[in-house]
Amino acid sequence: MSKTWLVAAELRGGKLRQVTLEALAAARLCAAEGDVVAAALLGPAGSRKHAGELAEAGAERVYVVEHERLAVYSPEAQTAALRAVLEVVQPQAQALLLGHTAAGRDIAPLLAGQLGLGLLSDVTALAREDWRALFTRPLYAGKAYEVKAFTDADDLWIVTLRPGNLAAAPADAAAASGDVIDVAFEPPSLRAVVREVVRRAAGAIDLAEAQIVVSGGRGVRSAEGFRPLEELAAALGGAVGASRGACDAGYCDYALQIGQTGKVVTPVLYIACGISGAIQHLAGMSGSKVIVAINKDPEAAIFQVADYGIVGDLFEVVPLLTEALLAGRQAGA
Repeated sequence: MSKTWLVAAELRGGKLRQVTLEALAAARLCAAEGDVVAAALLGPAGSRKHAGELAEAGAERVYVVEHERLAVYSPEAQTAALRAVLEVVQPQAQALLLGHTAAGRDIAPLLAGQLGLGLLSDVTALAREDWRALFTRPLYAGKAYEVKAFTDADDLWIVTLRPGNLAAAPADAAAASGDVIDVAFEPPSLRAVVREVVRRAAGAIDLAEAQIVVSGGRGVRSAEGFRPLEELAAALGGAVGASRGACDAGYCDYALQIGQTGKVVTPVLYIACGISGAIQHLAGMSGSKVIVAINKDPEAAIFQVADYGIVGDLFEVVPLLTEALLAGRQAGA
């Protein structure tokens, strides 16, 4: 009997998040021959317009749940909608994949607890090996790794995937004919109802999905000290992040925090400015492809994980980098 690998699609601002496309690629990689890769698309009326994009990314079936209660994020409503989809899919469901995002970290444990299922969170690598799927995740703030094997005979399990660790499959317009299945849904009585969402002003680039991140620590010394970092990030087309120390000091908003208690990022390029390299911060950025550290202290722990290090005053080094980037761009224009 063929099994179904189900991906919970996540929408933000009316668009599919990149981690959803990455999860579909992960499902295709781990599914056994003959298994079905499907997506659960949850949202208000009109959300089914994203079904074609999901099909192009590898979903052979798209289960659509549309309801006004899903217009504004509610973990209770989202979990109930996913349960409705699973009732249609089971007993063929092999795995449910979600992004290890704020929403995924809400929904996955809630659903696992309600259904009595196992949960494997923050997976950073996966592979198919004969009759089993292998999932790898970091432990002890990245000091060790656990590899968990699931066989095709195992019951349904839930997995959350860290964004940015697996490339999404190229869109295939020829595959955009996947089956679209509407799922009936009656939302439960919610203990809490979100009436309005007021979004904090943020950069145009999602920090969790940015390919380039410029971060500041206590070494920036003030909120004004983040200005050179913002200018460098803008020149690179990246996003600005921060250590917990910088956030605790009031230099920036906690929405920028990267680390064990903040966001986890895996950009192509991570530039750490005035960051000492505490293990709590490394847990949130050590998966970056290339790490550049700028610090006055040559003994700073951040240099132990950096691919390139610059010992110097960030207020001198960062503006020079920005100036060189802009000058090179103008020369090539």
